[in-house]
Amino acid sequence: MKIIIGSDHAGFEYKKELKNWLESEGHSLTDIGPFEYDENDDYPKYSFLVAQKVSKEKNTFGLIIAKTGIGETIVANKVKGIRAVSFLGKTNKKFLEMSRIHDDTNVLCFGSEFVKLNHAKKSIKIWLTTKFSHAKRHERRLKEISDYEKKHLKN
Repeated sequence: MKIIIGSDHAGFEYKKELKNWLESEGHSLTDIGPFEYDENDDYPKYSFLVAQKVSKEKNTFGLIIAKTGIGETIVANKVKGIRAVSFLGKTNKKFLEMSRIHDDTNVLCFGSEFVKLNHAKKSIKIWLTTKFSHAKRHERRLKEISDYEKKHLKN
């Protein structure tokens, strides 16, 4: 599976660990940065970069790691074609599965402050292996979102 990964300073160490793990699982990764720790970097830059790359490449997923995952989700969802979801450490399996089955989410955001690394790995695996259902009602709803984006978003 092709994955675009990025972080800010708060997710920098997690990103390094997750990259190694994801590559060992056989995934193809593109790291959009940062490549050096900078405590003054800002999450919007990297969140936009991940989301823009995912929106342009078919069959690609994005991972954004920061302090909370909340702002990153807001940013990613500003990009046309992105359906980002954030999760906290207590997020259960069903939540992640439903985000894929019902909403075909393509970017997963989380925070190093709330999610332990081992839980992040388990959660990412669930999210990546769960398929969109293609049920008519879910496809209809995604089309409504897409139609809105085409009408109102320029990117």
